[in-house]
Amino acid sequence: MNASGEIKLQVNGEPQTCSPNTLLPDLLQQMGLNPRLLAVEYNGEILHRQYWETTKMQEGDRLEIVTIVGGG
Repeated sequence: MNASGEIKLQVNGEPQTCSPNTLLPDLLQQMGLNPRLLAVEYNGEILHRQYWETTKMQEGDRLEIVTIVGGG
């Protein structure tokens, strides 16, 4: 945790900070993303949507966020 009380994460390889225990949907919203159109890999594992509401960000977490594109 840094001096401002925020924790450091990596999102798509880029450094990101947020408050400790920020829930995943809140982090996505802070980043301006639409959670309905995303898939999230959390520390190397695909995170099923049913767990998003209970997944709290921790120091050093690694997220890969992929936008799902519809159509055919």
